[in-house]
Amino acid sequence: MIDKVPFKDTKLSRLGLGTMRLPVKTKIKREANPLIDYKQSQKLVDYAIEHGINYFDTAYMYHVGKSEKFIGTALSKYPRESYYLADKLPIWMCRKPQDMEKVFKNQLERTGADYFDNYLLHSLDGKNFKKCEEFGAYEFVKKKQEEGKIKNIGFSFHGTIEDLKDIVAAHHWDFAQIQLNYLDWKNQQAKEQYEILTDAGIPVIIMEPVRGGKLADVSEDIEAMFKKAKPEKSAASWAIGFCASLPNVVTILSGMNSVEQLSDNIETLTDFNPFTESENNICFNAAAIMNEKEIIPCTGCDYCADCPKGIKISTIFSCYNQFKNGEISEKESVESYHKIPAENNASACIGCGKCATHCPQGIKIPTLLKGVIGEFFNK
Repeated sequence: MIDKVPFKDTKLSRLGLGTMRLPVKTKIKREANPLIDYKQSQKLVDYAIEHGINYFDTAYMYHVGKSEKFIGTALSKYPRESYYLADKLPIWMCRKPQDMEKVFKNQLERTGADYFDNYLLHSLDGKNFKKCEEFGAYEFVKKKQEEGKIKNIGFSFHGTIEDLKDIVAAHHWDFAQIQLNYLDWKNQQAKEQYEILTDAGIPVIIMEPVRGGKLADVSEDIEAMFKKAKPEKSAASWAIGFCASLPNVVTILSGMNSVEQLSDNIETLTDFNPFTESENNICFNAAAIMNEKEIIPCTGCDYCADCPKGIKISTIFSCYNQFKNGEISEKESVESYHKIPAENNASACIGCGKCATHCPQGIKIPTLLKGVIGEFFNK
């Protein structure tokens, strides 16, 4: 059974199941809006619970609004007190303060839940937090907590260090969720974020521990380095283990979409021993190798998927990154790109910038689509 970590008056599994990248099947009109494969996804939930995972995370816009209903359905066969459910308030989708109530009510209806164990102000940066303050978002969720519909209040974060300091100082938070992994420890100041939260006494939940799969599917030279140190362990186990070694981390969320991934992570976090300094240094060496390659820091989260032209942004970036990482040849990369319909490839970009405003990584998507990507795939 997977390890449990004390949190408030309970214990959370060290590994949580994120529902942003569930198995999908038949695709409907837009490829960015796939249907969740309920049968395969239910197997993941059942396997997770069977092996001690009790934390499940969803959001209003995951799987284009379908994730909440799925996880509510999947968990309905289990006693409500046996698991912990997390959901989030997307302030950018609220045009007026009254919309927060509509979103929250919809989330309860979709999930079939009477309450959320953890509820987050979603994807905060300076801009989104300012809107939260203007709309009274914290006061709104605090009221829901007093009504018994929320147990713990937190936020997920994708901003600057100064943004984080402002958010931490503004209110009392039961927990915070940040993107942290050995690549972003320096690249995106995850170390500083973790330290700010730890110093403030705020427990940390981690998202993107394997960087959207990037740290699970590493280049041959990094794989060889990992295998030399631990022949029996996967590349993903190094990423998960790095995160679990941080003492203020409560739960590590991973968007696992196969039983194999789930099983590997469970094995890593069962009877877990924190990394030694030597093991951490191996992770940092892997990060250094990755940083030598010119890649786009896309995690495949598809927050950008609501593109008015239906451009397959994360797929395009993946084609480019796979070549740069040495995973496939240039020819294979170009061939993969040209399998994307012309109306959905980089040339269809109109430069509206809607995608960039929702990108947690701060990627200048239109610039890359018109520049690097356009030159690389159309030369």
